[in-house]
Amino acid sequence: MKLVIIEPIGVEKERLLSLAAEALGDKIEITYYDTKVTDTETLIERGKDADIIAVSNLPLNEDVINGCKNLKLLSVAFTGVDHIAMETCKKNGVMVCNCAGYSTAAVADLVFGMIITLYRNIIPCNKVTREEGTKDGLIGFELEGKKFGVIGTGTIGMRVANIARAFGCEVYAYSRTQKEVQGITYVDLDTLLSTCDIVSIHTPLNESTKGLIHGEKLALMKKNAILINTARGPIVDSKALADALNSGKIAGAGIDVFEKEPPIEKDHPLFHTPNTVVAPHIGFATKEALVKRAVIVFDNVVKWMENKPQNVM
Repeated sequence: MKLVIIEPIGVEKERLLSLAAEALGDKIEITYYDTKVTDTETLIERGKDADIIAVSNLPLNEDVINGCKNLKLLSVAFTGVDHIAMETCKKNGVMVCNCAGYSTAAVADLVFGMIITLYRNIIPCNKVTREEGTKDGLIGFELEGKKFGVIGTGTIGMRVANIARAFGCEVYAYSRTQKEVQGITYVDLDTLLSTCDIVSIHTPLNESTKGLIHGEKLALMKKNAILINTARGPIVDSKALADALNSGKIAGAGIDVFEKEPPIEKDHPLFHTPNTVVAPHIGFATKEALVKRAVIVFDNVVKWMENKPQNVM
C-alpha cells in the first residue's frame, strides 16, 4: 500500500512524517513531495502508483484522477472539496475524505480580527500614529449591541455565532439546516441582510451558494453594515461588492477568499475599495490548525484501512 503526500500540507517535513509514522507505523510506504506543482503531467507522475493521495488545496482535475490508476482514497487536508474532480472520483470508485473541524477556531479568530480591524480602524490608526497624527476622524464602533448575521451555521458558523454572543451581539442566522440554539434567531436571507450590522459568511461552495451574495442582495444591507467572507470567494460577486463599497451602499468588508487561490492580480476590484481588509486565504492557517489537520489526514487513512471510513464526502 502506497501513500503519496502530493504537496506540502503546512507542517514541517520532520514533524509531518513523525505524525504519519505514529498513526500508520510501517503499514504503508510513504512518499512526500515538499514542492507544489500544478501541471497535470507532473501530478500524474507523482500519483500514478499511489493507493492513497493526501492533498491540501491543490486542484486535482479529471485528468489527474484518471491518470492515477491505483488510487482508492483521497485524504483531503481541507474542509471544502470543490477543488477536487468529485464526479470522476465517484466514477472511479475513489473515496474522498476531508478534514472537517481542524480550522474551526482559526477561521473564527480571523473573522473577529477582521471585524475589529474595521470597527476600530486599526490599519488607519497604525498609519496615522506613525505620522505623528491623532485619533481625529478615527473614532470607531463597539461590537456590543450590534445585530450580527451568520450565513451558514455549520461548525465554524456556530462558533462565530457563539463568539458574537459573548461580545454582546444580537445574533441572527440563515442556514439550510436550522438548529435549536438559545440566543440565535433564524431568519430568511433577505431579512438577515437587511437587519444586521455585521454579516459573516460560512457556507460551503456549491451550485446553490455560488453567487449567493450578488448586487440585489447587497442592496438590502444597511449603509453602516460590513460583510465578512472567510468561506469561499465565488459565494460573493466581487464586482458587485466592490461597487457597493465604492458607492457607500455598505460600510466595509473583510475578505479572505477570492475567485481563485492567491496570488490575486493587482487589478482585482476589491483591492481598490474603501474600508476593505483583505487576506491571502489565511483563515485556516495557524500553527495549531495545520497540525490538527495533519493528524486528521492520517487518521482518515487509518479508519479507511479498518473499513470504518470517516469524514466521507
